Amino acid sequence: MDFQIVWTLVILVGMMTALGAGIGSADFVMLTALVLLLMGGVVSPKEALSGFSNEGMITVALLFVLSEAIRNTGVLNGAVVGYLGNQKSKSTSGMMLKMMAPIAALSAFLNNTAIVAIFTPTVKKWTSQLNLPASKFFIPLSYATVLGGCVTLIGTSTNLIVHGLLLQKGLKGFSFFELAWVGIPCTLVGMVYLMTIGKNLLPNHKGATDLITENSREYVVEMKVKKDSPLVGKSIEQAGLRNLRGLFLVDIERGGKSLGTVARSEILAAEDRLMFAGVTSAVLDLQEIPGLVPAEHEVHENDLKALRMHLVEAVVSSTSPILGKTIKECGFRSRYDAGVIAVHRNGERIQQKIGDIELRSGDTLLIFAQEDFVKNWRDSQDFYLISYLGDKPPTVTWQGVALVLLTVAMIAAAVFGETANIKIAGNTISIFQMALLAVIAAFLLRTLTAREAKRALRTDVLIAIACSFGISKALENTGIAQYSADQMVSALSQWGPYAVLAGIYLLANLFTELMSNNAAAVLVFPIALAIAEQMGVSPMPFVIAVTVAASYGFATPIGYQTHLMVQSAGGYKFSDYLKVGPLLNLICFLIAVTIIPLIWKF
Repeated sequence: MDFQIVWTLVILVGMMTALGAGIGSADFVMLTALVLLLMGGVVSPKEALSGFSNEGMITVALLFVLSEAIRNTGVLNGAVVGYLGNQKSKSTSGMMLKMMAPIAALSAFLNNTAIVAIFTPTVKKWTSQLNLPASKFFIPLSYATVLGGCVTLIGTSTNLIVHGLLLQKGLKGFSFFELAWVGIPCTLVGMVYLMTIGKNLLPNHKGATDLITENSREYVVEMKVKKDSPLVGKSIEQAGLRNLRGLFLVDIERGGKSLGTVARSEILAAEDRLMFAGVTSAVLDLQEIPGLVPAEHEVHENDLKALRMHLVEAVVSSTSPILGKTIKECGFRSRYDAGVIAVHRNGERIQQKIGDIELRSGDTLLIFAQEDFVKNWRDSQDFYLISYLGDKPPTVTWQGVALVLLTVAMIAAAVFGETANIKIAGNTISIFQMALLAVIAAFLLRTLTAREAKRALRTDVLIAIACSFGISKALENTGIAQYSADQMVSALSQWGPYAVLAGIYLLANLFTELMSNNAAAVLVFPIALAIAEQMGVSPMPFVIAVTVAASYGFATPIGYQTHLMVQSAGGYKFSDYLKVGPLLNLICFLIAVTIIPLIWKF
């Protein structure tokens, strides 16, 4: 075994360990692995950089921007809100179907992360209004998004990555609806499973934010400014009320009226009633401030309404600068101008001092913040998702409607152009070209600003995707892919190509549960090609299996990014995914290995 093989194996094991254990973000881990492979001479500079100019990777970037533009229009959100309505069905299954059907359909054409970001607050409000258990709806929301994403070429970044890898090898890529042969049956059967068996395996409780607002008095303290208080005439900041440990000033009531958003420059007046939210045990700190005394009456309904309107839920991303730091060390209050009152991990609240909690990727922060917090940080890579209970959907304009209709027309043009082999300047119309035109249209229609486009680019995902092409090439160059293929064929070929197909599917599916969908596809793709070459059969059945298996990871919250995004909304524990997900994994496996050989012959 030569140096390059050993070097590559060590790097791959290290990369898989880091991704599985959540040590560092995926983009950093994969970029580090690629650099080390380049330094070891395993890949050439051209091979290492090939992914950064790959059409599939750039298409993913364009779709991120387009999804943000469509989200800004409010058209989809408004349509789904109107569709869901406020009428409660007789059965939970009926309500689940009503939610999942449009979301699965939309996720075939829009980025999965954007779909969950758009509809989590909508579904949260919907379940709350109809008094439905949130835990019955948010895992199905994420699962339906993933299932629907495997219907089209642009449904997930994984589909586009494998498409790009095929083109890089000189093979024909996927047509727009090619994956639908597997994606549609899996989506339909998967939704039926969730409405029947899965519904009974899901927990029956409300989400974290609902529990807090139902027990608001545990989080609200009301204080009064005395007439002769030395605080009178001072600003909030001068009075030392801006950086309290464990408490956040939510509202000021003056003369029986709420002042709403509290600016740091707001001047205090005698008899002002100050409502603080956070850890109420910190009330002793407030009582030590001269001229501030506990209010005489109980917290009333308007106080609770103000509390709810300022409650924000944010999921820490894998690229956040606050990872690995305590809330105090990262200066959360000064950095985000907001206060953390609770941290949930794996569906459970962490019971320790807020400031001493070390943050990890996937942690859900329950935050009290001003109204502009969501606007400022919604598209930041610091958080996967920010849902704001007081957020109003954007006003639908003719420009927004025009962009959505134009996007639909461009997708149709790409599909028709590919089917009819229509060419522009000698090139067949592609989804890349249509996505580029749609993004330009978004700017022209002013549904997107340059700043929003820049923030919509998920550079962590894009860097990981770009690096994946070089890592995949390393497996080929060293012969690791061929050796893995030899071993798999040797072990399974006695039962025929169906057994080998099942083996490659299970390998990709296992990797996606332990790491990420994109990393799983990259690692198994070259093995799939080597297997097909050794068996003397078409590579497409194995490539299709790798593509769908890399996305169909339902058994753990790390199997797909959207699973983490809904964890707190539904109040889920890690074990809840283990109860519902494995059977859905098995269902998708059985459907895929049955259908694939019928459509894509060996």
